[in-house]
Amino acid sequence: MSEDQTLSYDVVVIGGGAVGENAADRAARTGLSVLVVERELVGGECSYWACMPSKALLRPGSVLAQARAVPGAAELITGTLDPALVLARRDEFTSHWDDHGQVEWLESAGLALLRGSARFTGEKELLVEDEETGTSTRVIARHAVIVASGSEPVIPGIPGLAESQPWTSREATAVEQVPGRLVILGGGVVGVEMATAYRDLGAEVTLIVRGDRVLTGAEPFAAEEVGTALRDLGVDLRFGTETTAVRRDSGGVHLTVTGPQGESTLDADELVVATGRRPRTADLGLEVLGLDGLTVDDALQVPGHDWLFAVGDVTGRTATTHQGKYDARVAGDVVAARFGDDESLREQERAAGDWSRFRATADHAAVPQVVFTRPEVAWVGLTEQQARDAGRTVRAVSYPIGSVAGASVSADGYHGTAQIVVDEDAGVIVGATFTGPDAAELLQTATTAVVAGTPLDRLWHAVPAYPTVSEVWLRLLETTGL
Repeated sequence: MSEDQTLSYDVVVIGGGAVGENAADRAARTGLSVLVVERELVGGECSYWACMPSKALLRPGSVLAQARAVPGAAELITGTLDPALVLARRDEFTSHWDDHGQVEWLESAGLALLRGSARFTGEKELLVEDEETGTSTRVIARHAVIVASGSEPVIPGIPGLAESQPWTSREATAVEQVPGRLVILGGGVVGVEMATAYRDLGAEVTLIVRGDRVLTGAEPFAAEEVGTALRDLGVDLRFGTETTAVRRDSGGVHLTVTGPQGESTLDADELVVATGRRPRTADLGLEVLGLDGLTVDDALQVPGHDWLFAVGDVTGRTATTHQGKYDARVAGDVVAARFGDDESLREQERAAGDWSRFRATADHAAVPQVVFTRPEVAWVGLTEQQARDAGRTVRAVSYPIGSVAGASVSADGYHGTAQIVVDEDAGVIVGATFTGPDAAELLQTATTAVVAGTPLDRLWHAVPAYPTVSEVWLRLLETTGL
């Protein structure tokens, strides 16, 4: 490609997903000119292949299950989900993979857009190549570059796996026709959510997990509840199982697996690989800057490069859209303060403490996570084991959510668990986990308590409304001995 033009902006953001959009918007607030470079669809992974389409696939099954748990409504439920209608609704949430609306938002916010793949050619210098048009553009950032290029799926080196053209989360959430038989490799968030969604849509699902539990980042009780629920849903859940070979032919995908019962063969129409993701940095040209990755401080700056920032999955600090957007807001504010014309804002950033809006402190001990299985799992902060490993003296306090009045009104046979991890020395909550229908709606109160470090005896005065599921907070505090 020949170089067609040179552009110069105060700030360049690499990546126009939700995280990059937030960073660009905040960085522009003190009058800095901002260019967003995006190689695919503006709105990124979350809008088209992750958060939105996956939740659109999961929600119908959740609503159906909740209706079946309420007498008077349950008797009216005589059928199952209509896959065509579910997929059509999913298409609406992805805007049919058209980013016109997102581009309009960028323009309305005063942000410029350049299509193409960016790589560094020097300090504050980039080459952006658009394969579709065959053009290349030299881009100069006068003050700062913010990298928000996200992450990409990892395909394990299993013989034949790559050649078998497996699905990743992208293909799984963008499916046009539900396969009859589906095998999923990996028991993390993507694996368990897709197992739930595809069982709801009528597929036979086998979930292969190398270890002895799903959701290794969650509390053990939550992982056990999800595993039990998957089996109750009809998922063939296989723990302690390794995939040793994969091949595809006209009859589908064939896996050789080794587990507790020895070696066997699995046949499926499609295979989803959900074994993890890695920062998307390979094509950024970081070696020109003497870097092999993007480690950042709490201001989201790359140490030793006062003009270079990184946010979201690409840093390895966060793995959710909401936390990436939090980092983006911090980085955007830091860039706006350091390089903009507002001297008072610059002084605020210079004097920033741990919990100012210029530092991503929550990344260390207050990250919220939701898994939209049935039951939903929601947690924030440290698990009991993580807290102990950090040297804290803690006590885990749990309570069955189904025992509170609001839960029993919500659904017959409501099953769920609430647990808080209490720092005995400080008298505060350092972690919390909830399972059950719509458990995610309990999470924000816990997140606020963890971030604020609110003493338990002060939380005692936060009275939950009756009859709501949130009454479980009162029961948890009573169980602590207050």
